[in-house]
Amino acid sequence: MGSHIGILFGIFGTSFLLALSGALMPGPLLTVTIGESARKGAKIGPLLIVGHGMLELVLIVLILWGFDTLLHNDIVLGSIAFIGSAILLWMGFGMIRGLKKMTLDLPDDAKITPGTASIIKTPIVKGILVSISNPYFTIWWLTVGIGYIFYAVTFGIPGIIAFFAGHIFADFLWYTIISLSISLGRRLVTDVIYRGIIGACALFLIIFSLFFFKTGFGYFLKW
Repeated sequence: MGSHIGILFGIFGTSFLLALSGALMPGPLLTVTIGESARKGAKIGPLLIVGHGMLELVLIVLILWGFDTLLHNDIVLGSIAFIGSAILLWMGFGMIRGLKKMTLDLPDDAKITPGTASIIKTPIVKGILVSISNPYFTIWWLTVGIGYIFYAVTFGIPGIIAFFAGHIFADFLWYTIISLSISLGRRLVTDVIYRGIIGACALFLIIFSLFFFKTGFGYFLKW
């Protein structure tokens, strides 16, 4: 029982770090958060993530429902794990290469909500639409996301809950900090701190890619 709980905490923790690594990187959702928090307050970040999280929850359900037969195919599981490992490695080294240029200071024109998202007034709906518009979001879920879901589901519903809880908590935490910081008119997170967090997450991604590789190798050995 104790070891099972420990595994669930491990899933929660690693899911949190994986999600935080993605949330930290500049993208449409971060741009919208920074652009609107000064005008609409600290509530914007959390509300955007409610929409973002609703979309992710639907994706998880669809993955478990639509790919149920693949959960018992070692070749498919091994291939997904290897692809996930490569993506994590690419992300980790990419974050390290771009570390010196990472900043939370966006150009003034980038602080205007981009595209058709500016027409949508409801932050929750905007969180869904902006997330869908980000190709990185799709790539992550089709590789790393699916790979980890297939691992978490081996521990049943508690495993999936631990995975989603860790994932969404990271998003809520980071975007709440950003939204609060912007709305208060001062920087709670300096670029030095920002780059330090990104560097730590990059190292985690590289290390965790080895776990995905080992998992994939294990599935091929079964075959």
